[in-house]
Amino acid sequence: MEILNTPQCVGFIMDGNRRWAKAQGLKTFDGHAKGYEVLQELITAVHAANIPHMVCYAFSTENWKRTEDEVGYLMNLLKHAFSEFRKKRKTDTRRINIRVIGERERLSPVLQDEISFIEEQNYDDPELTVWIAFSYGGRAEIVDAVNRAYLSGQKITEESFGSFLWTKDMPDPDLVIRTSGEERLSNFLLWQTAYSELFFTKTLWPDFGESEFQSILEQYTNRKRRIGK
Repeated sequence: MEILNTPQCVGFIMDGNRRWAKAQGLKTFDGHAKGYEVLQELITAVHAANIPHMVCYAFSTENWKRTEDEVGYLMNLLKHAFSEFRKKRKTDTRRINIRVIGERERLSPVLQDEISFIEEQNYDDPELTVWIAFSYGGRAEIVDAVNRAYLSGQKITEESFGSFLWTKDMPDPDLVIRTSGEERLSNFLLWQTAYSELFFTKTLWPDFGESEFQSILEQYTNRKRRIGK
């Protein structure tokens, strides 16, 4: 289906994996595994919709407070995702890039190397860039940008400040979709979402799919984005 007024960037707050697992009588890890499957499906759907950027909230700075076992599982899941992506890239005709934003220094050296390697293989002319917000917090990003802007000695404007953000090469999200029924940003892209259209669905992330995504895109085209005008 052709979507008029196609967004240039869509954000996903992928919430509800643990609640989905509990409702299914499964382990928490099973919820995260299913959530990863859904992410793969959504990457295909976003690419098919000719949207050039998507940004996914995968692991927040607050998520470090979870149990050691769960944090470890999520780290291994990210490594597994990268491994699968590298294998697919050899035969995939789609030009899809991966970028990771967040506090990389908190990740293991092995995972940091994995991120650097996969980004080094990115295309110069991607059809879709998938931004993974991992060990990410909007406040942490802004504080980091403020410190680097101060050290630069430049006069700071809204436009120049954006160049110090981790997302400096990413357009601001035109719309942000949050699953699971929660209606808040939870420290996700606080600077970049100033004028984003927000969509909240009660569907848990593991139950979210292309059909509901297409429905939200259609609703998005009917919204009037005045952006202060």
